[in-house]
Amino acid sequence: MVALPHYLSHLWSGRRHGYWTLLFRANPSRLDYLLLIVGLLAAIAAGIPFPLLGIIFGQLVDDLNSTSCNASPPAKSDVESGIQQKVLLLVYISLANFLAIYIHTCCWSLFGERLVSRLRRQYFKSLLRQELAFFDNLPVGEVPTRLTSDMETIRVGTSEKVGIFISSLAYLVGAYIVAFLKAPRLAGTLVFMIPAFVLMVSVGGFFIARFTRRTSHHLAAAASIVSQSLSNVSLIHALGADQRLEAKLINILSEAQKAALYKGTVAATQYGFTFLVAYSANAVAFWQGSLEIIRAAEAGRPDVTAGAVYTVIFVLLDASFVVSQVAPFLQMFGAAAAAAETLASVADRTSRIDGTMGTNHDHPTPDSWDVNFENVGFAYPSRPESQALKDVSLSFADGKSTAIVGASGSGKSTLGGLMTRLYDPDAGSISLGGQNISTLNVRDLRQHIATVDQDPAILCCSILENIAFGAASTMDLEPEQREVSSRLLQMTRTVRQGQEFGFVLGKEPARVQRLFQQVQQAAVLADAHTFIECLQHGYATLVGIGGVELSGGQQQRLALARALVRDPPILLLDEATSSLDSISEQKILDALKENRNGKTTITIAHRLGTVKAADRIIVMHEGRVVEEGTHNELLERGGRYKAMSEAQSVSSLVSAQTSNVSTTASSISTEVKALQHITGRGSSKSFRRPSFRRSPSNQNKQHEPQLRWAAVRNFTLLARPHLLSLVVGLIGAIIAGGAYSADAVIFGTTIGRLDSCNGVSKVKAVGKLAGLLFFILALSASLANSIGGSAFGRVAEKVVFKIRILTFRSLMHRNLQWHTSGGRTPALLLSHFTTDTSALAGLSGVITGTILTILVNLVASIIMTHIIAWKIAVVLLATLPILLGSGFMRLYAVSSLQVQHQKLYAIPAGISLEAVASIKTIASYSLEGVFDERYRQSLQAPYKASLRALAYTNFWLATAYSVSFLIYALAYWWGARQIIAGTYSQTQFFIVLPALLFSAQSCGQMFALAPDVSNARLAAMRLFDLIKDEISSSSAPAMVQTEGGPEEKGPEEDLEKALMSAHISRPVSEPKGMAIQMRGVTFAYPDRPDTLVLKDLDISVQAGQFCALVGPSGAGKSTIISLLESFFTPSSGTIHLDDQCITSTSTSTTSHRLSISLVPQTSTLFSDTIRFNIALGAHPSHSPSDEEIIHACVQANIHSTITALPHGYATQCGANASHFSGGQKQRLCIARALVRRPRLLLLDEPTSALDTEAEASLQATIESLRGRMTVLVVAHRLCTIRRADRIFWVEGGRCTHGGTHDEMLVGCPGYRESAACQAVG
Repeated sequence: MVALPHYLSHLWSGRRHGYWTLLFRANPSRLDYLLLIVGLLAAIAAGIPFPLLGIIFGQLVDDLNSTSCNASPPAKSDVESGIQQKVLLLVYISLANFLAIYIHTCCWSLFGERLVSRLRRQYFKSLLRQELAFFDNLPVGEVPTRLTSDMETIRVGTSEKVGIFISSLAYLVGAYIVAFLKAPRLAGTLVFMIPAFVLMVSVGGFFIARFTRRTSHHLAAAASIVSQSLSNVSLIHALGADQRLEAKLINILSEAQKAALYKGTVAATQYGFTFLVAYSANAVAFWQGSLEIIRAAEAGRPDVTAGAVYTVIFVLLDASFVVSQVAPFLQMFGAAAAAAETLASVADRTSRIDGTMGTNHDHPTPDSWDVNFENVGFAYPSRPESQALKDVSLSFADGKSTAIVGASGSGKSTLGGLMTRLYDPDAGSISLGGQNISTLNVRDLRQHIATVDQDPAILCCSILENIAFGAASTMDLEPEQREVSSRLLQMTRTVRQGQEFGFVLGKEPARVQRLFQQVQQAAVLADAHTFIECLQHGYATLVGIGGVELSGGQQQRLALARALVRDPPILLLDEATSSLDSISEQKILDALKENRNGKTTITIAHRLGTVKAADRIIVMHEGRVVEEGTHNELLERGGRYKAMSEAQSVSSLVSAQTSNVSTTASSISTEVKALQHITGRGSSKSFRRPSFRRSPSNQNKQHEPQLRWAAVRNFTLLARPHLLSLVVGLIGAIIAGGAYSADAVIFGTTIGRLDSCNGVSKVKAVGKLAGLLFFILALSASLANSIGGSAFGRVAEKVVFKIRILTFRSLMHRNLQWHTSGGRTPALLLSHFTTDTSALAGLSGVITGTILTILVNLVASIIMTHIIAWKIAVVLLATLPILLGSGFMRLYAVSSLQVQHQKLYAIPAGISLEAVASIKTIASYSLEGVFDERYRQSLQAPYKASLRALAYTNFWLATAYSVSFLIYALAYWWGARQIIAGTYSQTQFFIVLPALLFSAQSCGQMFALAPDVSNARLAAMRLFDLIKDEISSSSAPAMVQTEGGPEEKGPEEDLEKALMSAHISRPVSEPKGMAIQMRGVTFAYPDRPDTLVLKDLDISVQAGQFCALVGPSGAGKSTIISLLESFFTPSSGTIHLDDQCITSTSTSTTSHRLSISLVPQTSTLFSDTIRFNIALGAHPSHSPSDEEIIHACVQANIHSTITALPHGYATQCGANASHFSGGQKQRLCIARALVRRPRLLLLDEPTSALDTEAEASLQATIESLRGRMTVLVVAHRLCTIRRADRIFWVEGGRCTHGGTHDEMLVGCPGYRESAACQAVG
């Protein structure tokens, strides 16, 4: 936090980023300016009553002195009448103060909410505007972190605390004005406090901002790891990679902790310096004030009395006190400015390729739709040293079908990216219809091209919306696009609530009904309509995050339908059918051919059978065009294309001997019946609903008081290793809290003896003594606050460091059922690591020290005042519950609001996370406006909730601040009466009054920190409820595996050391594979319990066999893989791996995963080096050597590609592995699986993105592994699995046929038809 003079200086000096600039970012409206002006004026007005209070107290001193010094004191009735007038004046001031505080807190709170809302939209909108190269090196968790933690930091630093700070400054200015009017020379002496405070704020703010940026940078990198892990929990479980990712997370968090510790030390030092300045000023004031009284008395001037000096000292002392109490705000302002500067780096960035610019209707439409590349060279910005395209010249004829084939990484997909201007070429030019595409409006260009990527991005919404998004950008105006998108969202939501689809559709406008007809036609062409209609809500069905509710083939069909609904002149298909079975693929290709309607079609494929009918085929190799021609022409040339064709052909295997048909079919039928007999099941067996293993955290949910106590207990456990720092911090808080009471004693004792009637020598001696004592107090309070704050800051950062690690560990240890139930999403769970831990870290050393100091001061002042003047103190103490009660009510209101915010802001965070992950699709289909509107709508609910709570919460804040005036009035009235009555002396009254005055003000300042305390309290409850099992296991005696068995290290093992290590078992080494027995397995996914995916499935695989699962898309093949990995538990039936039943609840374990490697259907790599990604596949207890990693890469046919890169195995994969082609990513995933040397290798579509050479290499690798491990492959390419020992045909959730390739060709019609469709010849 930085003081306004500091920021004003930067404003006038022309600094681009700063706190003052932050307040006016993101195009504020007239209402925002009005709120700022009214809030500013009201805050200034709220600071004026305090100096007036000093004037009244000064008059009281002179009145009381007159009764003791004058020879003829005034009558008691006159004194009491004057007291009553002043009491009424204080009541009026209290009411005015309440009104001013309420107005400025409401204005600033509303201003902060509106500012953050605008900044969220500005940042998100600017993010959508950036070119794809910007995202290549952007960590996945960066955006949610900026939109949660950073935005919350800005909100805290621009809301009601700004008004409180301004009112404190107004108080300071008003105090100096009053001081100059009462005693100009004395006030002039104390002016030095202003430059001292400004210097402190400037230097401290600079370093706080620097370390805040460093901390934010490291935390964003850590959030990226957590985000990727949460988005791929099943893969993390399969790999057992949580420990390696945790080790990486610890390294990053250690750097964040280091920067945070520096920041905490600077903030604590800055806070301590405020007391050094304030109390040193008091020392000078009393010393100089005594001299002024002496001079006035000697000169016979009545203007400088003891009351005047009292007023000057009181208002300046109190002003210094108030300014020191808002010192924690300095850190918040500095953090807000630093966070805003980080956000501005994106919000103010100019995109090199902006696809959000409005369409140019004046620009003529191209005369033809032919695309020409002329001498195009290109290297991805993230890897400028590696040329993806090298002097490429080619053309795509208008209305013709052109295919691009070649090895993985040869530049095929890069052509599509350049054509749609996701990137711009480094050399050469690209033209559309004779016009250079760089001169065309980007949005116009992309409207003419529909793309289907090899990794289809299915958005988290309904099927209808996913397909309709393809037509969204073709609408004439963006407002129309947003309105239709909003209507579709509401319509599908209504259908899911129970209304009939046709009825809901009938009430929509004609354009929405026409759009649905287009969507339905596109779904029919993409062969998606049939499976959509089988779903419970049909087109209104939610597909889940990343389309997780659908199979890979179903996702690809939706992506294809999304492209077809646009009806574009240019259709770009990049491995558009790689996840489909051959029959469905052929059906779709035939439909596309019949409905081409003169489209320019560009197909990128590895399966040559899908492109043999193309008008022209282009063969690429290492970024160059090496062959061109038709299918027959290329075969006749005998070049690279022919070699690829021969490697893929299965036509020779289709013509099996028909004489063996009946025998083979009979044997297969007999085998199936035998399997049914073994399972002992009948067709009438009833279906049991899924019974999933529950996470322990979901059982016996604790009530909030229990959670609160558990949070305190667990926090104490985590902080126990830092007991010394806690003791130092506590001692510092006690000394700092006691300093307020010492201040009151010195002040009260001195002010009663400064009257000139006591004699010049005595006044002078009192002034010197007071100056000395205040200077000693300044040093003590400064050191106590600096050292204590630093100690508490160290403990806070150490504990938060552990909590972040334990949070990640707990999230990774939860099963997939837990992650996919209870409304949990990756974005919501990520908020535990980002928002909750940041809220806990927000209770920094300075803030913790301030709160403890205030509490110590409160207790000390109550005890001291009762000892000195209990009759005055006991009356004032009775008012304390009113002050504390108002603060408690505000704390309760803020707590309720924060709970609601936590849930509501998880939705915008999820949208932002999805936008970054799907930015290629969003850009290609010009969906930036749609996502911007979705994000805007998601912000409305939390924004409205905030507005409703502002009036309520700020009422209690204003009460907590202004009620102290009523306490002052009561103290004034009651104390004066006791002095007049002779019960207590003037000195006793002036000790008690400031002591309780400071305590009352302290409580008001403490409750200004209520939002931070409330946030931290709620975050702690959520976090400790999440990690309680991890704390218990981490605090248990550590076990170390030795040759003789586990050895206990002892209960005294430090928890921090236990956190840095985990139980590691030795890798299992077996000479053969793993047997699989699945008997009577029935399964339905938890969120769709009425839709059976598997129905009485029987599969038997012997150890060491190479087996395959084939069948139509959506038949349940990938589900079988998930059940073998124990991601879910079947509702009935059993699964045995060797002799271990992995479905039994009594013996349930996931230890079998250590002997299994998985290559998932979606190729997922983490944002790190190639070596790190491959090493993730190794056994958790084993760190693979370079030789082992290289061997695995050689087996996966990726080693030569890696070594050709400038940095080799140290090459960064980038966010979402954006630096590699689909085939390269798939081969890296295969190498990651092979490095473990598992007993069971599960491959889910491992060759869907592989070129022919890589596929042949994988086949050879599988052959070499036969017998040494069990290999189970899910595949649609039959050439991949034709040499398998057993092939299982899965259809409709059942295994209907099983046998070898030759047996399946004879006995399984579906398999035979698939083989015929894949014939290339």
